[in-house]
Amino acid sequence: MTEMASRTGGRAVEKIWLSSYPASVGAEIPLNGYRSLSELVESSFRAYPHRTAFSSMGRGMSFAELETETTKVAAWLQAKGLVKGDRVAVMTPNILQNPVAVYGILRAGLIVVNVNPLYTPRELEHQLRDSGAKAIFVLENFAHTVENVMARLPIQHVIVAAMGDMLGLKGLIVNFVVRRVKKLVPTWSIPGHHSFLQVLSQGARETLRPVATERDDVAFLQYTGGTTGASKGAALTHGNLLANKAQIMMWLDAVFVDKPRPEVMTFICALPLYHIFALTVNSLMGVATGSHNVLIANPRDIPAFVKELKQHKAHIFPGLNTLFNALMNNPEFKSVDFSSLLLCLGGGMAVQRPVAERWLEITGCPITEGYGLSETSPVATVNRLDTREFSGMIGLPLPSTDIDIRDEDGASLPLGEVGEICIRGPQVMAGYWQRPEETASVMSADGFFRSGDMGYMDGRGYTKIVDRKKDMILVSGFNVYPNEIEEVAAMLPGVLECAAVGVPDVHSGEAVKLFVVKKDPALTEADIKVHCSANLTNYKRPRFIEFRTELPKSNVGKILRKDLRGQ
Repeated sequence: MTEMASRTGGRAVEKIWLSSYPASVGAEIPLNGYRSLSELVESSFRAYPHRTAFSSMGRGMSFAELETETTKVAAWLQAKGLVKGDRVAVMTPNILQNPVAVYGILRAGLIVVNVNPLYTPRELEHQLRDSGAKAIFVLENFAHTVENVMARLPIQHVIVAAMGDMLGLKGLIVNFVVRRVKKLVPTWSIPGHHSFLQVLSQGARETLRPVATERDDVAFLQYTGGTTGASKGAALTHGNLLANKAQIMMWLDAVFVDKPRPEVMTFICALPLYHIFALTVNSLMGVATGSHNVLIANPRDIPAFVKELKQHKAHIFPGLNTLFNALMNNPEFKSVDFSSLLLCLGGGMAVQRPVAERWLEITGCPITEGYGLSETSPVATVNRLDTREFSGMIGLPLPSTDIDIRDEDGASLPLGEVGEICIRGPQVMAGYWQRPEETASVMSADGFFRSGDMGYMDGRGYTKIVDRKKDMILVSGFNVYPNEIEEVAAMLPGVLECAAVGVPDVHSGEAVKLFVVKKDPALTEADIKVHCSANLTNYKRPRFIEFRTELPKSNVGKILRKDLRGQ
């Protein structure tokens, strides 16, 4: 599986973008360095023991504490019989338990399967079954979802965390409020489960056995629809993540040509850590540089988020267009001290020019747009970090990365012509987990990943996305695939035909609209929404439903979604 991603030979690509690079950035990243993510994080434990690695709800965790707690988790997992290559799922929001679990799993030589806590039982079951996860860490707020699928899956160990587990005495109050006041923990029962604190207590009595992990070993399964729709795991190796970390760090050097590099940087981590953007750009980058990541458990609570921002001198702030926009619409946001802000990174979805311009006006720090996918660990291109201009482009290929615009036959297109954006580099995944045919369908013979996004490259080497090859809908940075929506809707006996498309939405970039032809005249919009709520996580649910007597079709009977867009 790794052979395809590491093969970077084949036909040469003219690297015209190198002439647009900042002077401080080299064309290639060094190939030496750490052999695994475990080796990287353990080096940071030794280098920065007294620095704060992560904080949540006012409680900081030092690198020394992170080493202690991850050692307990890793030793416990090994004591339960898990061996190198076994998969362990993590289903939590941005709380301290997340990095403790994730880095503990990696240090045990295991593979992390990141799971969206808001998944429905149907979505969770697919991901756990496909990955073959033997254990899962889950916040108690979502344990009822795990309970719902346990009987049908070979999960051996369920570890249930409470929100306040790592907050000391304050945690008792937090747990009381979450459980009793806000009633955010639905009733659940999982016989034989382990509490997170039990794992730490028992793990402290075990001994962690070092595992020889190499760059070609898989570290994460990041589930994505990819370019086709069926959710599948992008197998990201230790080498993929280490390469992307090195690429981003080299690119970051341009920021400090004219500005002093802070001794300790503070990252705002509002994007979910189960998403590849935050995993690499926040968690991994933060740990690698001895920085402090401020974890935001619920970024939708904008007033609380703004209050948290006022407590910190933030230097680096990755986010989505929708998040930047929501913050600016809060009246208190303008009173935040932005004097330390060095870099705001926009990804996951297109950054809108009005949002970028208003953000710069309020904060004094431009939003730098980049581009990537789960399959590229994720960052493939970024705009220059030493400019304040908003380009509307997705930027230049990172060091050691090639971008080629190709037609449907795989031929390179001239500059300015629209084709599929294809990516080659050390950050490109090893392949889709246990899906060799799907891997082969997105990888070219010369090692390029076919992104499914359509765009062009200009004469300076900057790329612009103009459309998507497939019918993917992008809701707040998350991929939504019409096939899945339609399959769920079609489960309703009253639905004859249906088609899902994306429609513009000021809050989420796009929203899902479902066109339905009724089989049962009594079928209502409410019926469909209730059904979709039970089977699809929130961002995938149709926001708009329109009933039609018929749907447009090709001469062979295929429903033409393109004819429904904009209607």
